Amino acid sequence: MEIWSEIRREVLTGALSKRAAIAKYGVGWHTLKEMLAHDEPPGYRQAKQRPKPKLEPFLPVIRQILEDDGKAPTKQKHTARRIFERLRDEHGYTGGETVVKDAVREYRISRRKVFLPPSHPAGEARVDFGEATIRIAGKERKAALFVMTLPYSGAMFVQAFPKECTETFMEGHRRAPEEFGGVPKRVTYDHSGIAVIEVLQDWERKLTREFLRLQSHYLFTEYFCRVRRANEKGHVERLLGNNLPFENWTEVLGSERLTGAALDRLTHRGHILETKGESYLLQDATRRRRRTG
Repeated sequence: MEIWSEIRREVLTGALSKRAAIAKYGVGWHTLKEMLAHDEPPGYRQAKQRPKPKLEPFLPVIRQILEDDGKAPTKQKHTARRIFERLRDEHGYTGGETVVKDAVREYRISRRKVFLPPSHPAGEARVDFGEATIRIAGKERKAALFVMTLPYSGAMFVQAFPKECTETFMEGHRRAPEEFGGVPKRVTYDHSGIAVIEVLQDWERKLTREFLRLQSHYLFTEYFCRVRRANEKGHVERLLGNNLPFENWTEVLGSERLTGAALDRLTHRGHILETKGESYLLQDATRRRRRTG
């Protein structure tokens, strides 16, 4: 599913031509046509990778060759076919070439590094969920705030939901592009259990099927902040995590116009609760520490 989503994104966004995608990923024309026509593999049911008994003992050899390639000049790096030939001729491998190509491709994808740029290029978005206490029919209740911002332009989308869950996560991603009039090229997230099953070595992440389907449909790339480094999301995290009065929000957003637009959206048809004493965030954190202590 990961490779399916990546091929769709690169071809449909124009990053790769169809011919280049076939050469890079080793897929056929018919397979590529199916990928571009469907958000996910038709009839996809596979829960885990099929075992490769013939290749399994040779995976450490493949990893070592590819790691050594990292220090070699470009023209001396191994192609997947050359790695297959070395396994066959030097190590006695008797399996097929296709599974070797698949293993090489999966390793290279898993080792790709994504670095957060110091600037905010056009087409980049930030997403997070926050929490607010609202009043409905005279009763106070907690609401989950889905927030997507476009740092380059300062645009912001905020939607209140009854709770944070997969359905509201997906719905927020549907409504925000409709409001903006387009889909961002890259979206930055915190470590969300809705999108991430587990964090692997080198900060690689195993993504949920629901998130991969969302990504395959909208064709954006993802970036996940490292654990305990949510500040990488910039002003989204600072806005949702602060307890500043409204008049001081310009300190976070850096623009009076943007602050006014954000407050208009947050307070439209809502009620503002002025509180004294400790913040809701501090109270919740204190209660959690007491329960776990």
